[in-house]
Amino acid sequence: MAVTDEAITKIKDMILSGELGAGDRLPPEKELSEKLGLSRSSLREAVKALEIIRVLDVRRGDGTYVTSLEPKLLTEAMTFIVDLHQDKSILDIFEVRRILEPAAAAIAAGRITADQLAALRATMADINDDTRVETLVEHDLVFHGLIAAAANNSYLASVLDGLSSSTVRARIWRGLTQEKAVDRTLAEHAAIIEALERRDAELARALLTVHISGVEHWLRQAL
Repeated sequence: MAVTDEAITKIKDMILSGELGAGDRLPPEKELSEKLGLSRSSLREAVKALEIIRVLDVRRGDGTYVTSLEPKLLTEAMTFIVDLHQDKSILDIFEVRRILEPAAAAIAAGRITADQLAALRATMADINDDTRVETLVEHDLVFHGLIAAAANNSYLASVLDGLSSSTVRARIWRGLTQEKAVDRTLAEHAAIIEALERRDAELARALLTVHISGVEHWLRQAL
């Protein structure tokens, strides 16, 4: 593993130095192994590892390329790991959300556009007491995703997207076991939208904190 780690570090250094950029093709294996002073086997292992975390794209019969290195692509590995959570560890995930999402809302308050505000309001248009829990969960995911996107920070949005996808089951449990889940969720979401519309960053931060803390509190009681 030490040799493979060295190979990974050397390829990473080539990307950081600008010698390799997004979309560039790596030199042939023999040429690259000689250039880096590595065995071809250790180079292959390094390439496999970097392919898994979406830094490299191995195209059979064509070659190995650096990916686009876009945030959403690079955070996929984190999403995979988060999805392996156990019941207890989901509380840790909610703690992270409680730190990051309010911060994203505060940033979004200063950057959100009229179209983004309209999109947020549109997510609530067809939600009512008769709405199925699955639809409410989808609404909640879209709602939070739009706020993260409005912060205009692609890394923050990608991390939050990964964390949110792992909490779907928890949201469904909450909807199934608690009364008036739709009314409560819509009321909290409406208040958040108003704070964003007023560009009140601190109020948006506080409302998101309360919103997420409510789910977290319920989970602590349920687990």
